[in-house]
Amino acid sequence: MQFKDVIGQEEVKQHLRKLVRDNKLPHALLFSGPSGVGKLPLAVALAQYLACSHRESDSCGQCSNCLQWGRLQHPDLHFAYPVIKKGTEPPVADDYAAEWREMLHENPYFDIDDWYEKIGSDGKQGMIYEKESSEIMRKLSLKAFSGGKKVMIIWQPEKMNAVCANKLLKIIEEPPQDTLFILVSEQPEQLLPTILSRVQTVNIGRLSEDEIALALSERFPELASTTALDIAHLAGGSFTHALKNMQSNKLRNEMFDWWKLILRKAWMVGHKKDYGSLLVLKRWSTELNYDDESLRDENNKPIQHRSVIAVGREGQKAFLDYAIEQVRENYIRNYGMPELNYQTHDETAFSERFAPYIHNGNVEGLISELSTARRQIEQNGNPKMIFFDLCLKLIVLIK
Repeated sequence: MQFKDVIGQEEVKQHLRKLVRDNKLPHALLFSGPSGVGKLPLAVALAQYLACSHRESDSCGQCSNCLQWGRLQHPDLHFAYPVIKKGTEPPVADDYAAEWREMLHENPYFDIDDWYEKIGSDGKQGMIYEKESSEIMRKLSLKAFSGGKKVMIIWQPEKMNAVCANKLLKIIEEPPQDTLFILVSEQPEQLLPTILSRVQTVNIGRLSEDEIALALSERFPELASTTALDIAHLAGGSFTHALKNMQSNKLRNEMFDWWKLILRKAWMVGHKKDYGSLLVLKRWSTELNYDDESLRDENNKPIQHRSVIAVGREGQKAFLDYAIEQVRENYIRNYGMPELNYQTHDETAFSERFAPYIHNGNVEGLISELSTARRQIEQNGNPKMIFFDLCLKLIVLIK
């Protein structure tokens, strides 16, 4: 992996290059920052840069060291990361080396939940066990294979158990010759203060929306530029979150359609006494599919859509979470501070018209009813009754 493969973070890259060029690279670094901003890719890119025989502003990618590093199989490159105990003996990172390399090759912008899913955690929480500290000390006691540096990258070091962390204190403070530790952490405050005192922290900030949108467009050429910008805006500076948003974008669009439907129909019932709209809400909340007389195809037939009942309890909870989020976005929009809003272009266009109907007089009631419905769904209540009752209450609140 090269620096050019890391999204954004140009200032950090420049800082790391300068440390190497000036021969001032410390023996232990802590890459600290939120999920999805490129800490792990930066660590691997720095390791390859150090090993490269012809480095300039980046590793060459062609020398024998770079080729081995690119396959994550160089004998001087070592990893430690949380693993899942499935038997009686605590595992070590090498037990999951194949999955780790595959994960990094597929997409280096992954989070701990992605990793647990990859190794089949079955809901268990991973840990870096005491046994790993012995493995780390054994590996780093060996002479560097290529005559350069041995690099130990510890991903999620906050997952080390106390015994493991304490055993590594001395080797982090006084590592063997030509050794570099890179700790990659999202929660450095959970590390032992004695470890924090032995490393130099490099803060990795959130990515800009333009950087995320550009990376999405390069990875998914079929993605419309406006969609890429919408996803980037909702990602909160994390490319990992942007990728997850990509996966859920279709469902989000469907949830937006439901949100528009129930608000518009609730408004029509409450303000225009349009009881045809009430029938649409009843079908939406009690049948697998619903149609709307006001939406017709080329043969003048009402268009059928999947209803909220069709997506199961997890989809229903996701919609109610989305609805609560949109109530908040609409309410904030009334204060004229668009920088506080996180919506797609279509959501923004709808909210600009509908936001006045979500105000001090009903915002608490709306959130309360949506939250109650979510709790009832979670408690295995009858979704048809819950959602139709919710629609009736929304009619009153919006009116």
